[in-house]
Amino acid sequence: MTSSEEALKALAAIGQKFIGAIPHNRALNMEIVDLMAGEAMMRVPWDERFVGDPATGVLHGGVITALLDSCSGAAVLSHPSGVTTTATIDLRIDYMRPARPGKAITCKAVCYRATRSVAFVRGSAWDEDEGDLVAASSGAFTVERGGPLTPAAQAAAELMKKVRK
Repeated sequence: MTSSEEALKALAAIGQKFIGAIPHNRALNMEIVDLMAGEAMMRVPWDERFVGDPATGVLHGGVITALLDSCSGAAVLSHPSGVTTTATIDLRIDYMRPARPGKAITCKAVCYRATRSVAFVRGSAWDEDEGDLVAASSGAFTVERGGPLTPAAQAAAELMKKVRK
């Protein structure tokens, strides 16, 4: 197995650990697509159970909100400043259009600044085309360092160790 194959396998295992630590992430079948220093990409597959309007087949906005929130939290936990726990303080979401019926939603979040007590994150969500957003977010998250790691933070820390090697 090549080192890039090993890294992908490790990413998948750590991603599953992160998802498994948060019950609603599991319930929505969230997946981590990519995780780097201060950046995360996650996805939610289309599921009939989460349709907000049966007449159109469009996913409920709450699913997209949960995805943007979780992905933003993952970006904060993977920030190189050593965040051990985080929680959402504020999350603004601008919905630009309905998601396409039957399509998975992908989200990317970037933690662009982490101060002593607050991290700032921007996120975007799309279905087929990253240039045609379903929603965009901007959020602030609590930052704690040095305490015991939550399972999600532990998963992010394990990944960061592997990435830094």
